Amino acid sequence: MHQRCQLLGVRSYATPSENDPEEKKRKEFHDSLERGIREAKEGKKTSKEDVPEELKQFFERNDDQSSNHKHAKQAEQDTEHTNNRKHSSQGSGGKNNQGKPNGNQPNQQELRLNLNFVIATAISTYVLYRFTSPEPMSREITWQEFRSAFLEKGLVDRLVVVNRSKVQVYLHNNATGGNASVGGNSMTNSPQYWFSVGSVEAFERNLDDAQRELQIPSNERIPVSYHESISMASTLLHFAPTLILAGLLFYLTRRAAGGGMGGGGGGGPGGIFGIGKSRAKMFNQETEVKTKFSDVAGMDEAKEEIMEFVSFLKNPERYERLGAKIPRGAILSGPPGTGKTLVAKATAGEAGVPFLSVSGSEFVEMFVGVGPSRVRDMFANAKKHAPCIIFVDEIDAIGKARGKGGNFGGNDERESTLNELLVQMDGFGTNEHVVVLAGTNRPDVLDPALMRPGRFDRNIAIDRPDISGRREILKVHLKPLKLGQEVDLDLLAEKLSTLTPGFSGADLANVANEAALIAARSEAKAIDEHHFEQAIERVIAGLERKSRVLSPEEKITVAYHEAGHAVCGWFLEHADPLLKVSIIPRGVGALGYAQYLPKERYLFSTEQLIDRMCMTLGGRVSEEIFFGRITTGAQDDLSKITRLAFEICASYGMNNELGPVSYRTDQESMHKPYSERTGEMLDDQVRKLVVEAHQRTTELLKKHKDDVEKIAKLLLDREVITREDMTNLLGKRPFKSADEADEYLDKKGRLKRKGETSAPPPPEEIDPEPSVASSPPPRL
Repeated sequence: MHQRCQLLGVRSYATPSENDPEEKKRKEFHDSLERGIREAKEGKKTSKEDVPEELKQFFERNDDQSSNHKHAKQAEQDTEHTNNRKHSSQGSGGKNNQGKPNGNQPNQQELRLNLNFVIATAISTYVLYRFTSPEPMSREITWQEFRSAFLEKGLVDRLVVVNRSKVQVYLHNNATGGNASVGGNSMTNSPQYWFSVGSVEAFERNLDDAQRELQIPSNERIPVSYHESISMASTLLHFAPTLILAGLLFYLTRRAAGGGMGGGGGGGPGGIFGIGKSRAKMFNQETEVKTKFSDVAGMDEAKEEIMEFVSFLKNPERYERLGAKIPRGAILSGPPGTGKTLVAKATAGEAGVPFLSVSGSEFVEMFVGVGPSRVRDMFANAKKHAPCIIFVDEIDAIGKARGKGGNFGGNDERESTLNELLVQMDGFGTNEHVVVLAGTNRPDVLDPALMRPGRFDRNIAIDRPDISGRREILKVHLKPLKLGQEVDLDLLAEKLSTLTPGFSGADLANVANEAALIAARSEAKAIDEHHFEQAIERVIAGLERKSRVLSPEEKITVAYHEAGHAVCGWFLEHADPLLKVSIIPRGVGALGYAQYLPKERYLFSTEQLIDRMCMTLGGRVSEEIFFGRITTGAQDDLSKITRLAFEICASYGMNNELGPVSYRTDQESMHKPYSERTGEMLDDQVRKLVVEAHQRTTELLKKHKDDVEKIAKLLLDREVITREDMTNLLGKRPFKSADEADEYLDKKGRLKRKGETSAPPPPEEIDPEPSVASSPPPRL
């Protein structure tokens, strides 16, 4: 009874108190419990009312705890089942909560490759194990065991010495040796035991001694044979490097065949088996090309001709009904950065016909015949999509004139590619409507057969833009920029076009981008005019070198050098108007620079060229006058002067001694177009012209020595002086034609507001230190 009470969670006490009411209740509970148990054993039914109240509460409490425990257990099982199902779905490539495939879903091909790899590894491991493991049913023993267990009992049938290090023991049929019983005919075909020997001679001697001691007759002695066996493991190790190399080559070939090796020499579409396929990229109406003809500015003539080609292909009937033939090709030639590729991109964006784009270098490969094969494939692809446009960028990579370049025998892959290009361009008919455009910076090196009518019918020159072209280009590049509220886009484009003479389209785009970077670097909210002025200086003269600190002596030399340039340009009639002079180091080697605004001239007279030479010599002569010595800072000046003097004498026919002759000299040519005597005369006349310019410059600077000192001291004080400072110190230029600059420049050397001048603004010219801003005049 006491144990039952403990099981029910009820304590019993040994010495209860009769008067304690709690003890009375406990006793009544025990009596009721014993009565209920006794009646249950007798099979009597107990009504619910006969059960004591304490017992009811006890069972209800236990039922609640059991129910709660059951529900908690069920919830835990449900949670675990849900997590397992989630992990299972994610690990097996199921979908996430959004119904999308999981990111770690295994690729079916990867699974197949992994399965093949596992199978191959298992087979290789099994084969290696079979070849390297000892033979089955063969056990190693010692010499003593062999003699006592087999030899003395006459169980040995024969012995085989393998590779002079291992002895295989073959037993008789139904032989029993040691603890192993061997029987059956099959066992005689393979050794059951083997032991190692250090020396064959010692083994033979021990075997003879043992058989002699056992008194075995000579005719019954155990036969011994010798075999040389090659182990498969050693064989595999011997051929392992060759097998690995062959497997690597096979793997690379399979990978290249699937196009996995991109790049030159074996990649691209089709891998190594598609090396002869064209790499031209196809653009069509469905391809999104954002560049349009509206993005092309400053080259109206070139754009008009290109648009004519597009019109040929869009509406061929318009021309064919009049008997006109569609041109087969055009060369886009011009300096770098002028927009040749941009025109091609705009053509791809505007043309309603397929557009194939390829680089000339993509035809050049290390394998023979690849270039011509790609040319054939490109034209075959173009014919399938006719009407079509082909654009070959940098065609001089394959189109250089044949017979030049020093090909000493053998096959020239570049010439073979060029020959195939010539055949393909002249081989398809005009009714196929395939037009070829090509871009190059060197039209002078192209093969004449490539440039003839019938192949490239037109040569479209895309030169650096003039002031109006620069203005239109700048409007395109300034439009996406966030300009200040007070900045007028049209007026800003007009001013910048004036300050950027000789700039190409790429240079102008760089100026606009540099201005935005400078504004962002200074944390400005918008881009103002001074940001563009800093950007122009950055592009022209390079970044300001704050780390390059000049010594006081060097700074004085640079100041007088630049002052000499400025004074010569101020007092020479045909010199260009000055805009700014600075002695702040910039770029790689410039210790100072002068900025000018020359007019856009297409013809130069002798006087203009001589004045330009004198202005360039101003820095060198100023050093001679004020310091009595010269420095290396004038090296670039002297190079420009010598080149200009040579052009005056040899090319422009402006020398009286040589007469009206012009000797065109090619820098790449090793032969001079004139005799030795003429060469000596050229040297004398060039030297004479430079000396005369030097004397004239010396006289001019000695006359205005005080003015040079004023400019130099102001430069040392401010480091940068403007046109206004020059006017205050020297007065206006003493030439009527020199006042043309005042028509578009204010006192501070800045562009006047729109409407204040009717004359077109002239361009500007820059002098990277220590030389005057003067580029050689155009060839006449």
